[in-house]
Amino acid sequence: MPLPTRVKLVEVAPRDGLQNESQPVPAAVKIELVHRLQAAGLREIEVTSFVSPKWVPQMADNAEVMAGIDRMPGVRYSVLAPNLRGYEAAVAARPDEIVVFGAASEAFSQRNINCSIAESIERFRPVVAAARAAGIHVRGAISCSVGCPYEGEVAPERVELVARLMKEIGVQHLGVADTIGVGTPRRTQRALEAALRHYAVDDLSGHYHDTYGQALANTLAALQLGVRQFDAAVAGLGGCPYAKGATGNVATEDVVYLLHGMGIDTGVDLDALVDTGAWISAALGRGTQSRVARAVLNKRAG
Repeated sequence: MPLPTRVKLVEVAPRDGLQNESQPVPAAVKIELVHRLQAAGLREIEVTSFVSPKWVPQMADNAEVMAGIDRMPGVRYSVLAPNLRGYEAAVAARPDEIVVFGAASEAFSQRNINCSIAESIERFRPVVAAARAAGIHVRGAISCSVGCPYEGEVAPERVELVARLMKEIGVQHLGVADTIGVGTPRRTQRALEAALRHYAVDDLSGHYHDTYGQALANTLAALQLGVRQFDAAVAGLGGCPYAKGATGNVATEDVVYLLHGMGIDTGVDLDALVDTGAWISAALGRGTQSRVARAVLNKRAG
């Protein structure tokens, strides 16, 4: 399949990237991160999650962060809302998109959201219905689409099952996620091909962690199937608290460099993105995990 000429990037650092930070990140820093990301050209930003602060204390300031953003025309601000209670809190913050997360692994579903796959779908059902009735776009995601820290390799049939269930309850767009970063290109394609039985390619996206250094290869493998939307996190922020050794999301800088080098437009200013990654990394007290950012910063210093 011909490669797309333009790719949409969903920046997940403010939510997925920061949620596992052990030290509290001030709301002002999260708000500034969103401002810097949109100034760099990102037009899809996953801002926060409306979950119990008991489980994800880093996101307890969700309403404050959403209220503090200077919204830019043309930017879609999304939030995670895993149940109806979360949705009711989220909708007051005026999100443009609601995100629900399931898993292709029963064990991971139990560890991550304390319920079975079937039970998770029933939790999502009223959320999806309420959001769509309110004219809010709904994006879903399938965690552990190629591998699970508890069950090992995940069969494509499990991805197909969850994709079908998501479609049945009205989820409009589906992300196929390698949550622990164990995927390789062909395994990634098999997971996407399973989801394609229920979703058009324009309604699918990829979400890759870089634990084994395969995230960019997996991105290319998805591009070869026609996928043109991907999640990424500036500076490679993130990780998975339920998967020992899993590293962060693929760095947005690295994905942008790859795509621009292939002649694929993203609308993102790479230099501004590198600056943003360096800024948030300094705010967190460490260096950026983006290889491209490190190369650019070293070149500038030289």
